[in-house]
Amino acid sequence: MAHGLPIRTDVASPLELRRFAKREPRRRTAQRMLAIANALEGMSRAQAARAAGIERQSLRDAVLRFNAEGLAGLSDRPYGRRPERLSDGEQAALVAHVLRGPDPERGEPSNWTLPDLCRFIETRFGKTMCPQSMSRLVRPLGLSRQKARPVHPQRSAKAAEAFEKGGSPRP
Repeated sequence: MAHGLPIRTDVASPLELRRFAKREPRRRTAQRMLAIANALEGMSRAQAARAAGIERQSLRDAVLRFNAEGLAGLSDRPYGRRPERLSDGEQAALVAHVLRGPDPERGEPSNWTLPDLCRFIETRFGKTMCPQSMSRLVRPLGLSRQKARPVHPQRSAKAAEAFEKGGSPRP
């Protein structure tokens, strides 16, 4: 091609690119292969891209990746994800801490709350987390949010016992 970005021809011929595209299970990768094959056969970049069903800029990006990496460069790249806030070992330590349960004699609360777990993470690992993030972290670890049932301050133990036995309390 006289103008534009040169396309390497040592990897595959246009005919081979079309064969690879026919066997390619991923549609977008196959479209890139076809567009490059079209461009190698002499079509203008705009025509080659339009015939393959992609934009001209996408063809340019595909040519750059094809020139740098060969056929492997035409595959979709995995989308980036944010790295986990806690490593596997730190998550295991958190689960062990929750399952051990709080110890009120050591000044710990009667039950764990998300802010308590955030403070534990901060003191133990030096990482700060908000309760919402902690909530999203503990769910996949198999921990659930459980709350104790409220108890009325004027509850009568005698009345509760009679209720459990099936009788009605006598005044």
